[in-house]
Amino acid sequence: MDKFIIKGGRKLKGSVEISGSKNAALPILMATLLTDEDCVINRVPNLRDIRTTIKILEELGKKVSYDNGTLIVKAKRKLKTSVSYDLVKQMRASFWVAGPLLARFKKTQVPLPGGCAIGLRPVDIHLKGFEKLGAKISMDKGNIIIKTRKLNPAKIILSFPSVGATQNLMMCASLIPGKTIIENAAREPEVQDLINALNSMGASIIIDNRGRIVIEGKEKLGAMNHTIVADRIETGTYLLAAAATGSSITIKECVPSHNEILIEYLCEAGFKIETTETEIKISKKAKKIKPVNIKTAPFPGFATDLQAPWMTLMCLANGKSDVSEDIFENRFMHAAELIRMGANISLERNCAHIIGVKNFTPAIVMSSDLRGGAALVIAALCAKGTSEVQRVYHIDRGYERIEEKLTALGAKIKRVNPAPFE
Repeated sequence: MDKFIIKGGRKLKGSVEISGSKNAALPILMATLLTDEDCVINRVPNLRDIRTTIKILEELGKKVSYDNGTLIVKAKRKLKTSVSYDLVKQMRASFWVAGPLLARFKKTQVPLPGGCAIGLRPVDIHLKGFEKLGAKISMDKGNIIIKTRKLNPAKIILSFPSVGATQNLMMCASLIPGKTIIENAAREPEVQDLINALNSMGASIIIDNRGRIVIEGKEKLGAMNHTIVADRIETGTYLLAAAATGSSITIKECVPSHNEILIEYLCEAGFKIETTETEIKISKKAKKIKPVNIKTAPFPGFATDLQAPWMTLMCLANGKSDVSEDIFENRFMHAAELIRMGANISLERNCAHIIGVKNFTPAIVMSSDLRGGAALVIAALCAKGTSEVQRVYHIDRGYERIEEKLTALGAKIKRVNPAPFE
């Protein structure tokens, strides 16, 4: 398995350009199943999850080409309505095939999904929504079977503003003639990006003044031409890498408004932030990092995907801070690895209590999930000496060319690949 060898203790400098959003790209790629017409998607990051999604689309019957960030999806043969467990187990987002396939064929069979080991992350909100649209749900040998004679528009009130459920139900409802309304829907930028992509195919979807998603379903959708929005999690990760290492860098081709609460907290912690419409400049203002408590929440709250990198920063703060995880259970697995690097962290249910230390110490650590892996990379960049971050494949799921981008910023990071990638 790939691993990173990192010689830490160096300041970062220069600029980094942000890639297209992984979390926006995945459902948009799945949305190509809603049509037989050609779909062109630009600014698609070259990530492990993207490659898995391409394999899923090809297994289902699409022809996919990908070159220099542009992905083209064409019809190749009649689409299948089921996908194999071997692919689904690699990525939880694979469950997004359910909405488009159910809408087009009134049936689909999808294995229970896999992905990062950060809790159960059940799909029950998706399934309850499909039932509202007229589908019947059953289980057989680990597969979820969803089928119906006819789907009908409906009013769906989500029990929690799940991003995945909002997007899956939106895709399905876009091919159900009539008005479907989703209340308590997720408001993340990735949801809006999917709306923009679906509307480019001829869908009619708006967010009304009450925050509800209103879908006027169509009989048929056409070709797609869409450019993926900037990745706000990658943006936040580089901001936190600069903050933790006490560096000044410029982050380009991003959307600063998507990281407003992170920017606010970084300013509170003692950093200077300057923004334009597409850039963020960060520099250290105070001599010591001030401790700031955070609690994860749906957008526009603090992103759960930035909780782990934020914890790394707070490990170096001058005092005590708390990090509360209110979205996913079991998302503190990186804490034990940070402790191996000298951090002072104690866990209590969904809260991490942190007492800041002066420095991280180099160590061999292991990524257990995508964002936790990013947190360990940041800690290794801070530690004076050589650290080794193992199980890099988790990090490759969500960060495009992370070692190349960090190297361009002046970091000493090398990918070691003892076995060929499969």
